[in-house]
Amino acid sequence: MNINVQAIWTKLVELALTYGPKLLLAIVVLIAGFWIIKRLLRLTDIVMEKRNVELSLRSFLKTLINIVLKILLIISVLQMAGVETTSFVAILGAAGLAIGMALQGSLSNFAGGVLIQIFKPYRIGDLIEAQGFTGVVDDIQIFSTKLKTAQGATIIIPNSSLSNGNIVNHNFLGRKRVDIEFGIDYYADIDVAKKILTDVAISAPGALTDPAPSCVVSALGDNSVSIKQLTYCEPKDYWNIYYYNIEKGKKALDEAGINIPFPQMDVHIKS
Repeated sequence: MNINVQAIWTKLVELALTYGPKLLLAIVVLIAGFWIIKRLLRLTDIVMEKRNVELSLRSFLKTLINIVLKILLIISVLQMAGVETTSFVAILGAAGLAIGMALQGSLSNFAGGVLIQIFKPYRIGDLIEAQGFTGVVDDIQIFSTKLKTAQGATIIIPNSSLSNGNIVNHNFLGRKRVDIEFGIDYYADIDVAKKILTDVAISAPGALTDPAPSCVVSALGDNSVSIKQLTYCEPKDYWNIYYYNIEKGKKALDEAGINIPFPQMDVHIKS
């Protein structure tokens, strides 16, 4: 068997001249690409840390960004080296579409979780109303948020619903107002009743002094004059002050001889 060494050497030189520069450039781009991706990940981590993004979500996003960027880099390097990547990209696209369709709900919840972590409409410990539920935010996870109600129940709400729905955050301003209406007799002294109820609000444990508690006449009803007691507090003290003011307010009005009227019906019998 005769081997034409000259022909083989010529072919190798021809291949080296044809693909050598491309291969060398691809290697340089690959090394530079990995270096740039590493710097981008570090910058991303710094940005998310400044935005107080949850640690678990931060790690997940870094991993996802790392994988996506490296796949794109490898595809670009293969193209530069002269490798046909059309079929490879088509397979990746089909696989991504199939996975996306299968995990449509989960991806929607994940996207909602990312938006919540970025824009922070609420934080852990906030009292919120959302999707017909009221509770304190106990945990913000990647796919859902956990609320704890005043009754001790745990509510798990998908993040997609929270990111697309209305949210009432009672902690956003750092305080909440406790509104309680008392009805007094039309013959009672309004100023005395207002002072009594204001003093009760001031004595409530946790009541803020700025703004100070106050009372206003809110309505003139069929059977009574409505006085609204306004007490500002931190959201965590809301229910304690609410129940305190109702009980102490009723007792204080009774001690002052101010009646809280209730609907009555007088029946007159004619013979």
